[in-house]
Amino acid sequence: MTRRPLDDFRALFAAMPGPDERAVAAVRQRDRQLTKPPGSLGRMEEIAEWLAAWQGRAPPVVRQPLVAVFAANHGVANRNVSAYPAEVTRQMVDNFAAGGAAINQICAAFDLGLKVYDLALDRPTGDIASGPAFEDERECAATVAFGMEAIAGGVDLLVLGEMGIGNTTVAAAVYNALYGGSVADWVGRGTGVDEDGLARKRDAVAVALATHAGALDDPLDVLCRLGGREIAAMAGAIVAARMNRVPVIVDGYVTSAAAAIVHALAPSALDHCLFGHLSAEGAHGLVLARLGKRPLLDLGMRLGEGTGAALAAGLVKAAAALHSGMATFGEAGVSDKSG
Repeated sequence: MTRRPLDDFRALFAAMPGPDERAVAAVRQRDRQLTKPPGSLGRMEEIAEWLAAWQGRAPPVVRQPLVAVFAANHGVANRNVSAYPAEVTRQMVDNFAAGGAAINQICAAFDLGLKVYDLALDRPTGDIASGPAFEDERECAATVAFGMEAIAGGVDLLVLGEMGIGNTTVAAAVYNALYGGSVADWVGRGTGVDEDGLARKRDAVAVALATHAGALDDPLDVLCRLGGREIAAMAGAIVAARMNRVPVIVDGYVTSAAAAIVHALAPSALDHCLFGHLSAEGAHGLVLARLGKRPLLDLGMRLGEGTGAALAAGLVKAAAALHSGMATFGEAGVSDKSG
């Protein structure tokens, strides 16, 4: 058989490392000795175990967290599916660079690194309602490979986010292709479109699915035909992080589309991922149910940029600090449980 450009990426799924059970056992043993009643920190204790499992060390630490925001433009935006024009993507990337966006403030508050990746903003992907997003599979594979570089430089916690006018339309098309149902199940208001805008979004997704009917059985074909550059890059980042034992926090509706592609290829491939928050974009809850994931936060947010995941990263850092920094009963001279 002729090799396809994404075959090397697909092959990684068979070689993914599992959790480090010895690190988890060490975390549980230490947790039983800490100056608190067992289980009293709730999910914070689970997060410490999750970090240890995927970093492969106990106690877990978060010294080099990175928020990676992938920015891309989409041909489908020309169908007026967003409340904002396509040039806002570039303007917001400039805003990130100037430190003026919401994600900048959250990163500063929690001491998180931030990198913004410009994914050929001057060359939008194709309009998915009239043809494939990527020119060919080779271009899609190159974008996936680019996203895999996000973990370079010693990152020990990867926080994923995105920016791209029109990308909730693209994400909805990906979900509809993967999960079926009606277009209305997956298409929401995104940036806040009115009723006419919502109708245009639904129509764009419906036409896209009809245009690519019969060619969407493989999740990677869904990615190539309906995805955007940020979705492809984030899928690559998720898999590269797994291969290198870097835990991942996934943001909201659009970022979860990358996770959904990975999950469709192998459900266990998301075991190293924590989902930071439940987006106010209505279908996100349906997506998380499909992925079998429980979000850490529910704040009614729908901004993107990685903001919900970055807020969750603050809690992850706190979980690591709690586990490693708290004294044991013996160290503190505090009496353990009687009997």
